[in-house]
Amino acid sequence: MRPLTPDDLLPLEDFAGQRREHFEAHVRYVDRYRRVRLGPRLTLVFENRQTLWFCVQEVLRVARLADPQRVREELAVYNRLLPGRGRLQAALLIDPSGDAQVWKTLLGQELRLRMGGAAVPAELVTCRPEDCAVGAAHWVCFTIDDNARRRLEDFRHAAHLEIVNPAYQHESGPLGDDVRQSLLDDLELSDRD
Repeated sequence: MRPLTPDDLLPLEDFAGQRREHFEAHVRYVDRYRRVRLGPRLTLVFENRQTLWFCVQEVLRVARLADPQRVREELAVYNRLLPGRGRLQAALLIDPSGDAQVWKTLLGQELRLRMGGAAVPAELVTCRPEDCAVGAAHWVCFTIDDNARRRLEDFRHAAHLEIVNPAYQHESGPLGDDVRQSLLDDLELSDRD
């Protein structure tokens, strides 16, 4: 997927003046196309250029970053979270209430994208020791090979996410057609770029 560049961003003053409209549009987009809830304590938000554009704009606004070098550094960090060829990326948002130990021992393979009889395990991108401290978010990656892609494209068969941690086991509802198509669009764009 084509990386975000400084040319994609609004100047700080322009974004600040339009923030409410951008925020409302962002929430509608994420709710319809990108967010999947996994029980009461986990949510996945699949990232793409549109979701990350808003995140970068917010970071720049809050930190008041206008220096071109610092802006490029922020973009470099966020661009690593874009979907890639055969790869979907998501933020795994955790409600930390309750037993924090559950999240310290979370393994990527416990989180799966299930399509028909097949499952694609997640890879925890944030898996260094310092990342394993209890936090509100982790980054996960799903590698989508040709077989998994064909299953995702086959809307006749349900797809959902599941987590099978010994202390937390839940399935999402079926991924809606809008979510599935949006993920397929990510894969298509990543193939072209």
